[in-house]
Amino acid sequence: MTPGTTFTQLPPGRHRAHGRDDYIETPEVDTFTLDTPGRWRRLDGDGDLDVTGRLIGGCIETLADVAGTPYADVPAFAAAAGDEGLLVYVEACEHDAGEICRHLHGMRLAGFFTGANAVVVGRTSAPGLPSLSQEEAVLDALGGLGVPIVAGVECGHVPPYMPIVNGARGRLVCTADRNELTQTLA
Repeated sequence: MTPGTTFTQLPPGRHRAHGRDDYIETPEVDTFTLDTPGRWRRLDGDGDLDVTGRLIGGCIETLADVAGTPYADVPAFAAAAGDEGLLVYVEACEHDAGEICRHLHGMRLAGFFTGANAVVVGRTSAPGLPSLSQEEAVLDALGGLGVPIVAGVECGHVPPYMPIVNGARGRLVCTADRNELTQTLA
């Protein structure tokens, strides 16, 4: 795609909660099995959201090891974005809620959420703990940022794997009637 290309992604309203399709055993399968209803929602409170910023983020288990290093210098990225700010997205692959909570606290302390206008949290099939869900882990670590937190987004390791382009300009809308992420390549 060329710079200036814009595309809008809408949630399908369904996702894959468990298991996977076996394309070797059943090669005729040509669509994802999306067996569970779901939608994007605000974790930080209620209200409509329409926010923009440069997109940056990825898998928590990977980013936690490089946050605060030259390989994930988000404060410098935020400074380069200027007043535009950031839409930071994160998602968990397989670590339990306790590990994700610790990772997110470390990332926050390393400045990974500096300049965030909002945080987008991908849906996960990673386990919770008896005393801590994945969403509670996010709120524990990031709730004090004072920015909107939108969860249940179909990015990351849960089908349908909505791609997000680091560095693209993003517009996130989350209302009772509308969920969408528009990305414009810069």
